[in-house]
Amino acid sequence: MLRELVAEITACERCARLVRCREGARKSAPKRFADASYWGRAVPGFGDRRARLLVVGLAPAAHGANRTGRVFTGDRSGDWLYRALHRARFANQPESKHASDGLKLTDAYVTCVVRCAPPGNKPSPKERDRCVPFLARELELLQRVRVIVALGAFAWDGVLRAAKSLGHEVKPRPAFGHGAIARVGPYVLIGSYHVSQQNTFTGRLTEAMLDAVLARASAELAADHEP
Repeated sequence: MLRELVAEITACERCARLVRCREGARKSAPKRFADASYWGRAVPGFGDRRARLLVVGLAPAAHGANRTGRVFTGDRSGDWLYRALHRARFANQPESKHASDGLKLTDAYVTCVVRCAPPGNKPSPKERDRCVPFLARELELLQRVRVIVALGAFAWDGVLRAAKSLGHEVKPRPAFGHGAIARVGPYVLIGSYHVSQQNTFTGRLTEAMLDAVLARASAELAADHEP
């Protein structure tokens, strides 16, 4: 059951370095969050349990999802992602401020490869490998998923690892790129630059580029319904 997986993810303390980082974020909180109550635990996925679209990121932001407890919520990366999902009609609103703000996803589910905020936003290979089975189990439980959007090379790699563990290995291994597309077992995998401030502030990723990725995802879902 997905509910049981969410509970297991939330309780996970397998990586001591990540536990220290996620719990210590409150001590280094920006002034605007000085009085905030931090979630400070592993962050599960969020969205429609009947989703056909899965969006996969790298890991929770230390003062975003690690604070709010909902993936891609409470930071500028999440603002970019949910605005785009709203424009593409997967989200009922364009904002993601806190876990009880009324945001709902339709036909979409959002998750990460690594579930705890890592130091410098850089998980180690061992930390990644401990978390990938969670992603694989999400894929098993979200049985209607047909299209996966990977936000960044780390997410692309994580999806391929999770899919391989489920028997869906692709050879030669497809390379990540913005707009790259790969058929991975029953899934269409689409790459996008991550919605990090490093990419959005510099123009490496624009709203039009992200919209185009989600438009392709929507087209793939529509084609999946054709007789």
